[in-house]
Amino acid sequence: MRRGHPFFEDMDSKKILSRLIPQVSVHIWIILLLTAVIAVLDWRVAIPCFVLFAYLAWHNFRTNYRRKVEISDFIENLNLNIDTATKDTLLNFPMPLVIAELDGSIIWYNASFRDISEQTDTFENTVRNVVDEIRSELQADNTEQKFMPISRQIYMNERHYNVLCSIARRDQQDASGSMLILYFIDTTELVRLKQTYADEKIVAGIFVIDNYDDLMQSMEDPVKPQMLAEIDKRVVQWVSFTNGIIKKYERDKYLFIFEQKYMKELEEKKFDILDIVKEINIGNKIPVTLSLGFGLNGGTLSENLNYAAASIDLALGRGGDQVVLKNGENFSFFGGKTRELEKRTKVKARVIAYALRELIDQADNVIIMGHENGDIDSLGASLGLYRVVRSRDKNAYIVLNRLNPTIEKLVDRINSEDEYADLFVTGSEARELLGRKTLIIIVDTHRGSFTEEPELIANGRQIVVIDHHRRGADYIQDTVLTYQEPYASSTCELVTEVIQYIDEKLKLNQLEAEALYAGIVIDTKNFTFKTGVRTFEAASFLRRQGVDTVAVKKLFQNDIGTYSKISSVVSNAELVDGEIAISVCGPDIDDPQLIAPKAADELLNLSGISASFVLSRVDDEIWISGRSLGDINVQMILEKLGGGGHLSVAGAQLADADINDAKERLKYAIMNYKEEMAKPKT
Repeated sequence: MRRGHPFFEDMDSKKILSRLIPQVSVHIWIILLLTAVIAVLDWRVAIPCFVLFAYLAWHNFRTNYRRKVEISDFIENLNLNIDTATKDTLLNFPMPLVIAELDGSIIWYNASFRDISEQTDTFENTVRNVVDEIRSELQADNTEQKFMPISRQIYMNERHYNVLCSIARRDQQDASGSMLILYFIDTTELVRLKQTYADEKIVAGIFVIDNYDDLMQSMEDPVKPQMLAEIDKRVVQWVSFTNGIIKKYERDKYLFIFEQKYMKELEEKKFDILDIVKEINIGNKIPVTLSLGFGLNGGTLSENLNYAAASIDLALGRGGDQVVLKNGENFSFFGGKTRELEKRTKVKARVIAYALRELIDQADNVIIMGHENGDIDSLGASLGLYRVVRSRDKNAYIVLNRLNPTIEKLVDRINSEDEYADLFVTGSEARELLGRKTLIIIVDTHRGSFTEEPELIANGRQIVVIDHHRRGADYIQDTVLTYQEPYASSTCELVTEVIQYIDEKLKLNQLEAEALYAGIVIDTKNFTFKTGVRTFEAASFLRRQGVDTVAVKKLFQNDIGTYSKISSVVSNAELVDGEIAISVCGPDIDDPQLIAPKAADELLNLSGISASFVLSRVDDEIWISGRSLGDINVQMILEKLGGGGHLSVAGAQLADADINDAKERLKYAIMNYKEEMAKPKT
């Protein structure tokens, strides 16, 4: 504006000169002073000087007056032009604009906003909601005018808008007198473009007939092709609406490529293909089960394929007959509601045994570690592996930071024998034993954070995992060997099978055989739950190794005090939904780790009880022991609380919670599980 007017161009040069040359009024006063001096010396000479002074004073006054008039006229014209431009801008602003009070009341809006607002109530409520969001961000002492973007999208008249806010203050000292100017920026095309981009992303899926071998063995040869054709038909029909590509690349595996926009519909259907294939009946004695793994939102198609492979591994590791989605770093699970069927082959146990033997032979020493607050299963498996390592002339150590009542009797028996004098080490001692060629064997857990010393896993170079729990999303990934079979009754069963193939001449001590046998007994509840043919075969092998069943029975005997505590917990149980019992170990029970699981087992002996949960406080955490007869999946319930396990045996640990809060969270998880089970199939 200043560059376009000669007055302001003059002002620029005069500002520079004014610093070097005094103002005109100063010169006039100097002339007057000099004239007065001349008048004193010679009044006749002073007369022309007075005339000159009068002229200069008149000229200066006249010039200043004209300049003030010019400035006044310019300012009036400028204000008129600005007011006209402002009004024209407000009226013809190309995007919707609203002026509102701080309470959300609309003062004025332009024609563009009127065009996008069909109903007065609708847009008034919208503006009020926007203003409420702005007010929460305003500072009372903020006198600067600024634009404030609003984070959330505004949706009006089937269009999407982002909102910018300009704060206009009537009084710079009083923030309450401010007005808000809201600019609605149409982002509909951008939102639609983002949605199109998300919808057209490629998702990779891998389908596996996870009981293929057992299924084929259960059928007559003439109907096998018909069975495979029927499975292919139902799988292809199920995915046909996606217009994707599905290709069978192995006898029991399918590759599925499709656009991400169809994933929502698959989720809404609860991946009912799991139930659809179970309905196939062509002379098969066992139902068909599928496992599905999906990978999405990876950087490339190759990365999505890797996600799908990780998902299918996780689905199979959790027992199969379920769906796992890997979305970036997050996992989602569907299905997994049925009881696992035993379908292991001895070939895998033999391969694992040979690989483990090679790893032990190449190691300098071996550190064996179970889960935190170990139980009979983890300790028994550790002791069996100790014998394997010693048979290869290597030193072995078992990490045990502290005792708990569940393993106290077995540890006392171990410590009473000189051969095991240096067997147990603490976590800090194990870190000192850790070398470049140390082999770490993790038993009865696959989660690094659940082990006795997680730091060992972070620093270990060679890690082996042997576990029978259904795999969770936070499993140990950098392993040289993983033997995880959720169909097994216990880790002791898996270790017993491995022992048979490590060395045919290997002989277990009686204590070691009894520890392994005790682990199987405790996890199967005396061969009642999760007991298959392989379980009895393992028990038979241990019996031939010299197991004294009476001695094993003594490991589980309760004294009068313990039995009284169990009875107290059972008697205080309350029912949820008529068939689920929940009880709490009171603060007067000093060994809750022993009492809680036994009380949960005892509750299942009561008529009408299908599942039981017992809560207890251990240090600063709430532990939950869950048991089921099989009709209710306690593993799915406790997974909602960060736990895991099996359909009939599971557990969870809650940090930073009290008993009452944990109990309410458990009830909510149970009701949520019940609602999921009650949803009709779509």
